[in-house]
Amino acid sequence: MEPPKGFLATLWNFICFLPYFIGLLLLGTIKGIIFCPLICLIMTIGNSSIILGLLPFHGCWTCYSIVRTNQLGPFLKLIICVCLPVVLILWVVVGIVGSIIGGILYGFLSPIFATFDAVREGKTKTNVLVHCFYDGTWSTIKGSFTVVRDFKDVCFHSYFSFMEDLQKKGPPNEECYEIRFLHLPPALTAAVLGFIVDFPVISLIALCKSPYMLVKGWHRLFHDLIGREGPFLETICVPFAGLAILLWPLAVVGAVLGSMLSSIFLGAYAGVVVYQESSFWFGLSYIVASLSIYDEYSNDVLDMPEGSCLPRPQYRRKKKESIFSGSSFSESDSSKPHPLARMDSRTNPRIDLKPLELLEGLFKECHCYGEEMLSEGLITPKDLEDAKSRKGSRVVSIGLPAYCLLQVLLRSVNANKSGILLGDNTEITATNRPKDKFFDWFLTPILILKEQIKAKNLSKVEEDYLGKLVLLCDDPARLKASNIGSPPESERKRAELDAVARRLQGITKSMSRYPTSRRHFENLVNALSEDLEKRNGSSSRSSNGDHPVQRSKSALVRIISNKSLKRNTSYSMSDPESQSVTVIDRDIEIS
Repeated sequence: MEPPKGFLATLWNFICFLPYFIGLLLLGTIKGIIFCPLICLIMTIGNSSIILGLLPFHGCWTCYSIVRTNQLGPFLKLIICVCLPVVLILWVVVGIVGSIIGGILYGFLSPIFATFDAVREGKTKTNVLVHCFYDGTWSTIKGSFTVVRDFKDVCFHSYFSFMEDLQKKGPPNEECYEIRFLHLPPALTAAVLGFIVDFPVISLIALCKSPYMLVKGWHRLFHDLIGREGPFLETICVPFAGLAILLWPLAVVGAVLGSMLSSIFLGAYAGVVVYQESSFWFGLSYIVASLSIYDEYSNDVLDMPEGSCLPRPQYRRKKKESIFSGSSFSESDSSKPHPLARMDSRTNPRIDLKPLELLEGLFKECHCYGEEMLSEGLITPKDLEDAKSRKGSRVVSIGLPAYCLLQVLLRSVNANKSGILLGDNTEITATNRPKDKFFDWFLTPILILKEQIKAKNLSKVEEDYLGKLVLLCDDPARLKASNIGSPPESERKRAELDAVARRLQGITKSMSRYPTSRRHFENLVNALSEDLEKRNGSSSRSSNGDHPVQRSKSALVRIISNKSLKRNTSYSMSDPESQSVTVIDRDIEIS
């Protein structure tokens, strides 16, 4: 849909659209009012049952994990265990209240969004009329059950994963975390001084910049309204973007209040600096630097001139190195740090990619690679059975996603891309990545790891060996018996590849704790199990009632040979037809 050109054409189009929009808004509001109580009831009862049902277990197991861990000192363990009941009470209150509020918002807004989404282009008038009434009804109910299921996965599987790491990981630098009582008084003093200084100064800065934020926001929204750009380009976004014009002053007030609230924590962080650096002077330096940090950040958000006129003294003994600096990158010129320039959304638009879409894409690739490895015998039926059971299979749950992530990194390195090259040839870089904490947590380590792999200049044999390490690192017996890729002769090279494999598995394990990842993993295991059953059924039928064809030991060795894995690493994930042909050819060769 091309935006209308000219002010009169735009005005006439808006007048004609107004009754249409009001009707859709009323219909969506009616559906929201009808389904909101039901959705709120489902989410509140489901989440509350999970919270209250697991509360005794969470309390006991958390205490046990804290007592058993080697990362914490005895006094810190005692204080945490004493304060744990307060944390559990707050968890119950916040969880139940959050479920109620989330259920109300989701149950009311989801039908409204679905009603406007039903009038997108490409649908016939009959379908549009049906979808306007149907969309947002049953899908919202199913979505509420999905939210409860994902919440259960986080409270159970993700919680177990965190507690397992807490118990098994040793203290960093062979020194456990402990409370230094001598540093508590100066730390508390610095925290109080930080609050006294930062709260009024940051509030004053926010109040002074609020008129600029109000005028600039209105100017941008009205400009987009006239030209049908930005949030006004999509029909579904017109009512909400128009509402944003009316409610923009409230957004400015909320930003000012948010700045005032954040100044409390920003100033109190001076106590953390004093405690970490064991220096009261560094805490005072941080109090001054925090004002400059906020001023510079607000200038960047409001697109004002960069920098700040306020001083910014050093408040750490050692400055944190850039994410792109380090000895491992010295071999590659492309890995040298470059200052991030301010990005123009028209010349370098951000990618419209959500974290859930990224997880879905990762598990789709896991399914494709899993089918290949299942047919080749690298993943056995026992692995799938263990993955379904409580025991779990790290080859499937950690090794397979980490292997797929490695192929993405190798694809990006071989294509000489500065960012991460996805299967649909979309490149995610540090400048066009979506503004989401998920990408801050996971994309930065992945970018660092990609630059490390690029600097090592791996050969095909080394890539094969690294893939074997990533897939079978947690199964030493199969790792030793496997015949994929020979280890490098240099002990240093082997140690570097082992470190890369461990980092990949660590990143994958962290991603497995993300909401919805457990659901995607269960769907992946079920899909691979169904594929295995279909393959076994077809092989038994093709043998006219005889026993399924057994693979000989020599055939298995030939399948997992170096040449076979090279074909997999250069495999194109964007051509499903070629994948099926490859699998059929390989099965014929085996039989």
